[in-house]
Amino acid sequence: MAELDGRPAEPAQLQALALTNYGHFTTMRVEDGLVRGLALHLDRLARDCRVLFGAELDPERVRAYARRAAPASGAAVIRVTVYDPALDVGTIGAPAHPRVLVTVRPAGPAVLGPLRVRTVRYERDLPEVKGVGLYGALHHRRQAQAAGFDDALFTDRTGAISEGGTWNAGFVRDGAVLWPQAAHLPGTTMRLLQSLGPWRGAEVRSAEGMAAGFATNAAIGVRPLAAVDGVALPPVHPVVEALRTAYAALPGDPL
Repeated sequence: MAELDGRPAEPAQLQALALTNYGHFTTMRVEDGLVRGLALHLDRLARDCRVLFGAELDPERVRAYARRAAPASGAAVIRVTVYDPALDVGTIGAPAHPRVLVTVRPAGPAVLGPLRVRTVRYERDLPEVKGVGLYGALHHRRQAQAAGFDDALFTDRTGAISEGGTWNAGFVRDGAVLWPQAAHLPGTTMRLLQSLGPWRGAEVRSAEGMAAGFATNAAIGVRPLAAVDGVALPPVHPVVEALRTAYAALPGDPL
């Protein structure tokens, strides 16, 4: 199901995403009409629209489109993509009139097993923006999976860990939650977790010496890391379990 500005999207209107691929998005897990951190999702969409298009986006309009697409009950993942179907490679500098595409897919399990990841040097363009251009991230994920890992964990040019392809990474050391501070997208799930208890930013270059690690995004919540490169981490750790429990207990906001 795909709706553009609240109406069924036509193939020609989706062509720009395939051929030009300029825009931004957010992904929300909706459970019985409720979304954790809804305001954070809407704020990010409005901010990224200003950055990419120099245009204002009405959060309430976005909310109405997402509410229209959400199932009445149960869990689903809704992606809101903002782009201008009229722009192409040659006219990308023209005044923009961003439109809102809403797509829905079934939600996966609320609790997933641990990830085994490998580090790779990669820095996204405009890491603070959740852009639709995922070529680099997906290429490195594909390469990691071909090598027997579940995903890739990015490092910057200095070797500092930044983020996963579609998730934020966190670690536990001496009982404290650490969030890598290399340039990254501040995910909504990460920001919600940061609001729940003490944490600190740190330069993280390896999983060596870490008691645990975890991945976060809106679709998966909190998921443990079982290994980073050749460093094994416990698939179950009390701090990570406490984060997962606290996140699951957060009340959602109605669409």
